Amino acid sequence: MNTWIDLDLPVHYLDFGGPADATVLVAVHGLGGSALNWLSIAPLLTSRYRLVAPDLAGHGLTRARGRSTAVRANRALLHQFVTTITDQPVVLLGNSMGGMIALLEAGLQPETVAGLALLDPASPFLPGVPDPLIAAAFAGYATPVLNRAIMVARRRLVSPEAAVRALLRLLCVDPSRVAADVVAEHVEQARVRSAFPHADQEFLRAARSVVATASGLRRSSYRAIIQTVTAPALVIHGDQDRLIPVAASRALARQHPTWQLVVLPDVGHVPQLEAPEATARALLTWLDEQSL
Repeated sequence: MNTWIDLDLPVHYLDFGGPADATVLVAVHGLGGSALNWLSIAPLLTSRYRLVAPDLAGHGLTRARGRSTAVRANRALLHQFVTTITDQPVVLLGNSMGGMIALLEAGLQPETVAGLALLDPASPFLPGVPDPLIAAAFAGYATPVLNRAIMVARRRLVSPEAAVRALLRLLCVDPSRVAADVVAEHVEQARVRSAFPHADQEFLRAARSVVATASGLRRSSYRAIIQTVTAPALVIHGDQDRLIPVAASRALARQHPTWQLVVLPDVGHVPQLEAPEATARALLTWLDEQSL
């Protein structure tokens, strides 16, 4: 169900339902994503859990309206969201940037987090040779004037349908695995967002913040916060992820030996969209093991 909550300014979220007395799962999307990213997996979880998914500031239908779209600001927004919708600790599901934000919340506000399910999380950068296309995009975030011009020009030339198709080709091993109705929802939202002023600038600020948090610019503080996390965690990672190599999640799991790592073969960066059944099986098994 589409709904809104007033957290100083309006925040859009999807309430997928679930038993009223069940543990609350709060699903946090990645960079450039939205609550729609959880459409495929939601029906597989809500027979046993309540699932809600906010649109972070500058994403989905939550317009920034002067708010920062940086990682730390959206972590604070997530905390406000969680403590407003429930007075009980929640399980945070975080994909990519959402995993980064979930880790920060668990480290900074441990009383709000009963557990973490991290899907291809944006971990601290590791040495290595990145995918050339991804490396070029990340390097470009350091040149905001050029990127803003390119993004504005591209948005004028590329239809929402083409933009969503291109994004899914980047994120998935096989985009055809994403259900057609889910793709259609993303296209419609892209069409709505194309009319939002400042959307490109807000995305770029968020992107630069993710890079700065995961890279050497803020590595020590992010790494230090991850080390303080005491909540149980499940890390799920697609072994064909082009954005964040599976080695990053292997390193994350080595730092926390009690955390469980599940590697999904032939899956890319958004397992909840590309392989929802396998992702849900791993998640539900882990939730049972943790009695959450």
